[in-house]
Amino acid sequence: MTIREILMKINKCANDGMFSELYGCDPDILKMQKERYIRALEEFGKLFGEKDAYVFSAPGRTEICGNHTDHQHGRVLAAAVDLDAIAIVATNGEKAIRLQSEGYPFLEVDLDDLSPKEVEKGTTASLIRGVAACFSGLGVEVGGFDVYMTSSVLSGSGLSSSAAFEVLIGKVIDCMFNGGKAGNEEIAKFGQIAENIYFGKACGLMDQMISAVGGLVQIDFKYPSSPKIDAHQCNLDKLGFSLVITDTKGSHADLSEEYSAIPKEMRSVARFFGKDNLRDVDEKEFSARISRLKRDPEITDRSILRSAHFFADDARVGKEAEALDNEDMKTFLELVNESGRSSETLLQNLFSTATPETQDIPLALLLSRKVLEKEGACRVHGGGFAGTIQAFVPKEKVGEYTEALEGAFGKGSCHTLRIRPKGAVQII
Repeated sequence: MTIREILMKINKCANDGMFSELYGCDPDILKMQKERYIRALEEFGKLFGEKDAYVFSAPGRTEICGNHTDHQHGRVLAAAVDLDAIAIVATNGEKAIRLQSEGYPFLEVDLDDLSPKEVEKGTTASLIRGVAACFSGLGVEVGGFDVYMTSSVLSGSGLSSSAAFEVLIGKVIDCMFNGGKAGNEEIAKFGQIAENIYFGKACGLMDQMISAVGGLVQIDFKYPSSPKIDAHQCNLDKLGFSLVITDTKGSHADLSEEYSAIPKEMRSVARFFGKDNLRDVDEKEFSARISRLKRDPEITDRSILRSAHFFADDARVGKEAEALDNEDMKTFLELVNESGRSSETLLQNLFSTATPETQDIPLALLLSRKVLEKEGACRVHGGGFAGTIQAFVPKEKVGEYTEALEGAFGKGSCHTLRIRPKGAVQII
């Protein structure tokens, strides 16, 4: 289908069903999304010409429970959201992937050499090369393609813009060159490999897996090569609450060392017990031997505290999922607040130790608690140290809450999100 034909299809509202599933039924939001897709298609045409093209989408995610548990083979509860990255794609017959992402410099990745590049560490090109290399390792002949991409997933905000990007590139390659044989779960694993090895950031698999599979899911990473995924249902609107993410405008850039320290410190405790990760350590044995851990010169106090957080938050995941299944918001909100306090006092990922004078996340939580009092819940969101907080706000208080938080962090910093039932998809 050519760019012109796709534009006609969208203008005639032929994709209302898919758009509603991804973005909800609000007419204003659907109109905005259609306009967004039309702009992206027009920009693609200007850059790459009138070609047969394809359209893809991959969502951001919100972590609901399980803060930094996935890299220790733990459990998480998370959901895809209605903020996403979209891509207009066409093959180019060359051995290169050419990408124009809205607001960023044009880049080209040579497919003749898919080995990791030290000079590319920390760049978008490294993620593309890493994902392509994973498919090549399967024996897939990855061809060249041109991409115009735009994203509503806030960069550096804890909604996992990088995971959405990796998954989106993986979905494109799988559909266009592999007949969709890899599937979304495998695509998620490829995204993690790209981020760990090619980009140079230690991360678990949660972000990529949620973006890939979509919905509200509990994921057990006890066996990371084949994580157990259980779908759950949650209609927050019916329960009288809204999910609000506040972007405190702190960037996740240059925080790789802070993130990497968490799994490193947790694994130092696991090794004390002869294990590779905390999931394989008995929590009772850990609690009984804290005094011994304290005396071990290889283990820091913070490592012990962060490990205690892992055990507590890992156990909370199942309880929160059960509470949502039972529509028991009182218990759910109590657990969310517990998780938030654990991240603050044990995991200690609310601000960077390199810049302790900047504490946007603690300030946002302070304001949230003043507005919510005992009627809602709030916590640090995602990897932490900078970026966003998450709040479950009674619907009647959303206006007051937004006014208070945006008063501190600027207009447009609050985002009321909808849980998206689908993960990475080819739309057209």
